[in-house]
Amino acid sequence: MVWVGGLIVLLTFYAIIKRYETRLVLFISGLLMALLSGKPLAAIDAFSAAMINSGLVPVIATVMGFAFVMKLTKCDMHLVHLLAGFLTKFRPILIPGTVLVTFGINIALPSAAGCAAAVGAILIPALISAGIHPAIAASAVLAGTWGSVFSPGSAHNPFIAKLANVDVMTVIAGHTKAAIVGAVVAAIALTAVAFFRKEDRGYQGAANLLDDKQEFKVNYLKALVPLVPLALLVLGSKQVHLIPEVTVPQAMIFGVILGFVATFTNPQEISKQFFAGMGEAYANVIGIIVAAAVFTKGMELIGLTGALIAAMKQSAHIAKVAATFGPFIIAVLSGSGDAATLAFNGAITPYAQQFGFGITQMGSQAFLSGALGRSMSPVAGAAIVCAQLAGVNTIELTKRNALGMILAALVTMLLLL
Repeated sequence: MVWVGGLIVLLTFYAIIKRYETRLVLFISGLLMALLSGKPLAAIDAFSAAMINSGLVPVIATVMGFAFVMKLTKCDMHLVHLLAGFLTKFRPILIPGTVLVTFGINIALPSAAGCAAAVGAILIPALISAGIHPAIAASAVLAGTWGSVFSPGSAHNPFIAKLANVDVMTVIAGHTKAAIVGAVVAAIALTAVAFFRKEDRGYQGAANLLDDKQEFKVNYLKALVPLVPLALLVLGSKQVHLIPEVTVPQAMIFGVILGFVATFTNPQEISKQFFAGMGEAYANVIGIIVAAAVFTKGMELIGLTGALIAAMKQSAHIAKVAATFGPFIIAVLSGSGDAATLAFNGAITPYAQQFGFGITQMGSQAFLSGALGRSMSPVAGAAIVCAQLAGVNTIELTKRNALGMILAALVTMLLLL
């Protein structure tokens, strides 16, 4: 039965790579493995339990609701313009600066494609107008779209926290150093690629692409609103503890209220967008977690999880490589690291201590690797957005980001595992 389960898993990821509906593929595969094990109802029980997971649902839903409100009030664009305006004043650091600014903004705007659209619409034309090749300009934005590893509302941070029985901020604190170093490595690598390809200056293919976006008047209060919930969570975390502990839903709802105070947007529209964001979160983020719960339960029931754990016990090196390059490769091929990361973390990471690693460390490594792989994928939504804004093919972005993302994955592996 284990070999049958292995075949089903391979077919599952093949279907995901071919871009079949992720939730459907995970659910059917998990249910099939449960049926073959003779315990189909156990998979349905896993489905039901994941639907009402108190550690995941309120966190992810309120963060997405807050993000929708920031888009409605335009506070997100004030933040983007504020940081972009600062960056474009320093020509020598345009490329690495774009990577790191996008990375930072992606914390507050955790959707990779949404962040790519918001930042790319401003910075890609700015970089091209400064003489940087369009493919490098687009690659710089894409290379920063994994900053959401610091977002408490990412599907993965609360998922890992639940596995390890710790709070979300403890998970984030645990991979902070690795993620920051990885981002810097990716930024430096892309800058080096641009230099050696002679694409860091001298591009003459376009006139001034900066339009009236240059005249956007930044309101500093509005620009700060998206950062306030994050600041509250950091200041109230166990690691800092300058203020009483603040939960993620509390911080996000406070941010929504502050967004109203700063903009006086129609409160009825704010309410509609907040709950629309929560619905979006349940459908497209929590929905994947629920389907992945069925998949991992199926792996457990058919005996595949036990077999994988037994194999990894033979060598910590195998576990390191699996946690790093399993999610990474599937993310490159499929354009999303979510399914592979959730499957790995649901099936293998709970047993991390048997391989000599901590649960949060192994879970974070799988998370970071999936995000890095997606940031060089030619079929990722963020890559498509960036390529369209720059007028290039997505494969050109993959060529330029591959070195940085692979190096970053290796660096995070060395630091976390």
